[in-house]
Amino acid sequence: MRTRLRWRWRKNPLRRRSDVVEAWTVLVVAVLLLIAAPLAGALVGRWAYDEARAGAAEQRAERHLVRAEVVSRPPEMLPTAEGVREEAYRVTVRWTEPGGAVRTAPARVASGTERGDTVGVWFDARGRAVPAPPDGAAVWQHPLTSGVGTAGGAAAAVLLGHAVFRRVTRRRRLDEWGREWARTGPEWSGRRA
Repeated sequence: MRTRLRWRWRKNPLRRRSDVVEAWTVLVVAVLLLIAAPLAGALVGRWAYDEARAGAAEQRAERHLVRAEVVSRPPEMLPTAEGVREEAYRVTVRWTEPGGAVRTAPARVASGTERGDTVGVWFDARGRAVPAPPDGAAVWQHPLTSGVGTAGGAAAAVLLGHAVFRRVTRRRRLDEWGREWARTGPEWSGRRA
């Protein structure tokens, strides 16, 4: 391919304008794939990381962890979804607040938890059981996924645009060759149109 591209840059009587345009297009596509797509992914990943970190900090500020005792019996038959056992189920838990008041509330606990076990349950300011705030790994998952997805999407868009451009230029080049052959073909073949 190197030789094929190189002749398009040099002076050559067979070189056409479309060859030069195609060579420049390959260069632009390479720059976009090697620099612009990863840069877009990095910028989106950085933005997503800041958003995820701020969201996790906000959730940690709103939620608090309570060590509670399971007071209700877990279900005898654990619910299943298409033959797969649920990882958590809802039970009633009881805990003592710092002021000495005893409270109970429904909360989701891991399967295998029995009555009398002590579990950690997260609650919001209104006293509702909520999921734990995201930890460091969960905070990193979102920006990595966003960044890789953006870089991949940008690369796919560049490659798709290049494929469309090549198809259009190839069709145009074939039309040019057809017109030139219609003009010069009868001189070479001896036929008259």
